[in-house]
Amino acid sequence: MRRGSNLNPPNRFEATRLDVCLDQLADDDEWLDVQSRRPVEYFDDRSGSIVSENRSPDIPFRYSVNPYRGCLHGCSYCYARNTHEYLGLNAGEDFETRIMVKQNAPELLRQFLRRKAWKGDEWISFSGVTDCYQPVERRMELTRGCLQVCHEHSQSVGIITKNRMVCRDIDLLGPMAARKTARVWLSVTSLDRNLTGVMEPGTTRPEGRLRAIRELSEAGIPCGVMVAPVIPGLNDHEIPSILKAASEAGARHAGYILLRLPMTVRPVFEEWLQKHFPDRVAKVTGRLRQSREGEMNTKEFHKRMKGSGEMADQIAKMFATFRTRYGLDSKPEGADYSQFRSRPDDGRQMQISFDG
Repeated sequence: MRRGSNLNPPNRFEATRLDVCLDQLADDDEWLDVQSRRPVEYFDDRSGSIVSENRSPDIPFRYSVNPYRGCLHGCSYCYARNTHEYLGLNAGEDFETRIMVKQNAPELLRQFLRRKAWKGDEWISFSGVTDCYQPVERRMELTRGCLQVCHEHSQSVGIITKNRMVCRDIDLLGPMAARKTARVWLSVTSLDRNLTGVMEPGTTRPEGRLRAIRELSEAGIPCGVMVAPVIPGLNDHEIPSILKAASEAGARHAGYILLRLPMTVRPVFEEWLQKHFPDRVAKVTGRLRQSREGEMNTKEFHKRMKGSGEMADQIAKMFATFRTRYGLDSKPEGADYSQFRSRPDDGRQMQISFDG
């Protein structure tokens, strides 16, 4: 599988680092091809919990479930890349090839939902960090297992993904949506197959994501589209066409996030941009700085997701205009938290298949 990054930036938590100079191999296509086929390794993540709590005012959910850490999608811009550094790994190739798998995720989630302190009066996001439908999910079915647990308890969930694999679980999401306990968002960054093919190589191509929106909507599952990230000078001009296509596919809502480049995510993205679009480097970085008060990134709440300044305002106004034009400006219908059951009857529980 093609990688999103060929970079191995130093881990910011390590006191020492090893720099390997490979300048002499920069034009060696055979060596570069071998490097791009670095094997993916999976590791058993023995975390004692599965639900993470978020307190950021910029994020529309408080709780999230991440069955995996690291992601095969290989998105060059992924803001979650630097979370791999907490594991002693790096935000570049390690993030895409060393994947942590929480084998007992469904059982951990069941334990969480059965705690006396949990009242089921808030929804849980799948996922807050890495995509819960990345390729390995087809075999592991951990996301499906967690959704099964939520279905048993009538726990409200929201899903965000770039993979049409989510349609595999329509048999669960359909009944959940009928009880107003499930909604799905598809992230569509571009309608250009060539761009998505190098920017997010392990994901479903744009037409597949639009098809997923259609299939989910036809199954009665509320579906929205996220244009995330918006990269000034690269895909911002596609906002109108993405919103139009998503609306025609059946999406009801739309949102966007401006490109974020925290810490070691920045060198990974810049290396990718220089490699694939050298003629746009100055344009993209210049416009991004115009959206970030002269900086490449900001940590400030209420600004880090949408930016600030003239360029950010232009993007916001364009998005709002076309979101309204294509009927995507309504707020998602609220979840029915009254459905939640901390101890569902055994007779209501469905069996989970892990046949892969």
